Amino acid sequence: MKRVYIETYGCQMNAADSALMEHLLAEAGFVATLDVAEATLVLVNTCAVRERATERVIRRLRELGRLKRVRPDLVLGVTGCVPKHEGESLLAALPEVDLFVGPDSYRRLAELVEAAARRPTIDLRLDGNEDYAGCDSVRVEAGHAFVPVMRGCDRFCTFCVVPLARGREKSLPLDEVERQVDAAVERGARTVTLLGQTVNSYHHGEHTFFDLLDRVSRVPGLPRVRFTSPHPSDFREEHFRLMAERPVLCPHLHLPVQSGADRVLADMKRGYTRDDFLRLVGTIRRHLPDVGLTTDLMVGFPGETEDDFADTLSLMRAVEFDGAFLFRYSERPGTFAARKHPDEVPDAVKGDRLARMIALQEEHAWRRYARWVGRVVEVQVEGPSRRDPLRSMGKTPDFKKVVLSCLHSVGETVHVRVARSTSHSLLAEGVPIEGEDPAAPAVDG
Repeated sequence: MKRVYIETYGCQMNAADSALMEHLLAEAGFVATLDVAEATLVLVNTCAVRERATERVIRRLRELGRLKRVRPDLVLGVTGCVPKHEGESLLAALPEVDLFVGPDSYRRLAELVEAAARRPTIDLRLDGNEDYAGCDSVRVEAGHAFVPVMRGCDRFCTFCVVPLARGREKSLPLDEVERQVDAAVERGARTVTLLGQTVNSYHHGEHTFFDLLDRVSRVPGLPRVRFTSPHPSDFREEHFRLMAERPVLCPHLHLPVQSGADRVLADMKRGYTRDDFLRLVGTIRRHLPDVGLTTDLMVGFPGETEDDFADTLSLMRAVEFDGAFLFRYSERPGTFAARKHPDEVPDAVKGDRLARMIALQEEHAWRRYARWVGRVVEVQVEGPSRRDPLRSMGKTPDFKKVVLSCLHSVGETVHVRVARSTSHSLLAEGVPIEGEDPAAPAVDG
């Protein structure tokens, strides 16, 4: 029997692509397995956004190469952003790997696997028309489904490899998105997350991101809709008005700001200023007072001074994000920054700035989560708590994790009162509160 084992690294789009590959291979007779030892085909689906992610993937492929030496009949492949970004140079670095496939070649995957069983096979072409419409590959896990609505990126931020690895933007037809969301609901989805590299730049024909939110929020039987990751410059006030009007559109926004310094933002080609971003946050909170705001922030971009870093810390203080992904800049070959901006900030300086940024974000998260103590929150259950299997864990609409006092069914929605908080979770007291709606928005202070 042909068995495929897929190991996934990186973002939710990569996870969705792994489900897509598994679906396409199933049509060719492959059965998915969670045991790499029994696989006849092993695929490592990769992320190239940061240098460490690429290094981790290459180490893993070398480990799997030892399995390949023991089992020469095994087909070992690498898919996604790393082979597309690194190119054919990977073939010399990883002689045990049989197959190199980019993000636009998955429809041909079964054919490529068959060829790779005889000789090393490479397909890294970008296809401006490939949107994988018609593929019924959306996977529902713990009541949650991720539905890609657009691929690629037209932004070309100077530090980012996504346009190089995934190509230009291409959006699915709105009817196709709705069909996939309907299918996910039929399979048990209680939350659907719409995916795109810059998801709020969605456009197909005359349909815009507003139309997408409007249509998906009307799908029968779907309690929650999320989307990620948007770009700050592609939002319009009408989006927040719609979110306020439709409770199904969860009040959580991930807003990657990257820096709080105008000079750095300009060098990154982010397309907005510090004041633009702060005005956007003010508009969001005017329409969605209880919104959960998360972000991405980078330290050590080439040329970043201590004053620039101080501007980033002051922006954090002005916004007080509920959560953040914080990381050091790492140079990615082929990007504009790698060509034009030498990576000159010492690693020790990056480490010190990152530590200070983490400490400040922890302080803000403690305060943001503490606002919910004593209030009733709506929780959609995702499964057992990782630390205590006798308790359930779920998410609030604004994307805060809640640990419940007992077990509940996956997908169940309960109302509970918050007893305690940390900087990363809320802890509920007692049993669910029957018939009581969540409390009114809290007031800061």
